[in-house]
Amino acid sequence: WYQRRVRAVGKYCMNLAIRKCKQAGVGVVTAKGSNHYGIAGFYGLMARNEGLIGISMTNTSPLQVPTRANVCTLGTNPLSVVAPGEGEDCYALDMATTTVALGKIEVARRKGEEMPPGWGCDPQGLEATDPNDVLNGGGLFPLGGTEISGGYKGYGLALMVELFCGILAGATWGPHIRKWQTVEESRVADLGQFFMALDPSVFGEGFTSRLQDLMDYHRALQPIAGQDSVLVPGDPERQHEATCLKSGGIPYHEALIRDMGILAKKMNVDPLKTLD
Repeated sequence: WYQRRVRAVGKYCMNLAIRKCKQAGVGVVTAKGSNHYGIAGFYGLMARNEGLIGISMTNTSPLQVPTRANVCTLGTNPLSVVAPGEGEDCYALDMATTTVALGKIEVARRKGEEMPPGWGCDPQGLEATDPNDVLNGGGLFPLGGTEISGGYKGYGLALMVELFCGILAGATWGPHIRKWQTVEESRVADLGQFFMALDPSVFGEGFTSRLQDLMDYHRALQPIAGQDSVLVPGDPERQHEATCLKSGGIPYHEALIRDMGILAKKMNVDPLKTLD
C-alpha cells in the first residue's frame, strides 16, 4: 500500500515519458504538487525494462547547506540515470547531491559514533563530526564536503536538480519547500519531479554491448588492498539485495532495532520480527 501510494505520481509520469519516447525517441515529463516519491532509481529501472535510458530526479525539503553558507536552502535532491546493458545487467546510478543522506547522520547518532569529515556542518556552517551538531541546527554538506574538497560541485548539482524540478516544473523550490520534521509538515509539500526516457537506438546500433564493455572493463580492474572488486553504479545495491535474499531479512544495527521496538510499544503495534 505504501509503495503504491508513494509511487503513484512518479509511475504515471515515467510511463507517460516512456510512451512519448517510443513515439519520438525521447520523452520528458515534469510533475508539481507532488510528495516523497520513494527511490529515484525505481523510475529509471522502469525505462530500462523497456530497453530505454531512464533519468529521474526530485527536489526535497531543505537539508543541505550551500558552499560558503550556514543555512539549509536545498534538499538532498537525488538524481538517477539507468541504462540497459546486456541481458539483465544495467548501469544504475542513484545518488543524492549531498555527501550522505540524513539517515546516515541519524544512524551515527544512534550508534554513538562520530561522522567522517565532509558529511555535515554545525549551525555556524563549520565542518562537524558530531552528528548532534548537524541534527540540531546544522545541515548536510553538498557532495564533496567543504569547498576545498570540491563541495561546490555537489552544490552545483543540487541547483541543477532544482532547475529541472523546482523551476522548470513550476513547483515550490529550495528554501520555500516545507521543512523536514517540523510543524511545517502540515503544509502541502509541492515537490517537483523530472522524468526522462531516451531511446538509444535512435542514435545508432550497439549501445547495450558498448555499455556492457564499459562496465565490464571497470569491473575487471585490479582492486586496491582490502577490497574484493571494483564496482560500477548499481553493483552495491545488487550485492545487498542478494545478501538480504540469502539471509531472509534486512540487516539493521541493533541500536535501530531497539529504537524501533520502543516506537512500536509507544504506538501499540507489533515490533519488528528479527532473525537470531
